[in-house]
Amino acid sequence: MFIGEFTHALDAKNRLFIPARFREGLGDRFIVTKGLDRCLFGFPLAEWGKLEKRLYRLPFARADARAFARLFFSGAAELEVDKQGRVLIPANLREYAGLVKDVIILGVSTRVEFWAQEEWERYSAQTQAAYEEIAEKIVDFDFAAEE
Repeated sequence: MFIGEFTHALDAKNRLFIPARFREGLGDRFIVTKGLDRCLFGFPLAEWGKLEKRLYRLPFARADARAFARLFFSGAAELEVDKQGRVLIPANLREYAGLVKDVIILGVSTRVEFWAQEEWERYSAQTQAAYEEIAEKIVDFDFAAEE
């Protein structure tokens, strides 16, 4: 499981340091693709395989399913972590997410997200205001029911 928030800068060769805690879960090779909300999603290969199987079951006849699958898979790249713990994020993905210098790296359960710092700050401020309201709508915190 991925949790936490880290800030790292792209180096002069557009490589990004992956925190050790995340490297353990992502492995030496992992998949990065266009995420939602102008960020990138990073998946360990095993998790990517599960996601691929779920997306494969989308109804082929629906235009919205085809469009999502095309963008999601065509925007994907397999990245390899170098000996210093860095990856080179392809130009098209850096451009999509607006990654220029400072990158926020988030652990979000089964995936890692990569955000341009300015975009993360904007998104976080906007969403923070509705955090409790969102939780009331979608999260069941009745832990006693699971015992």
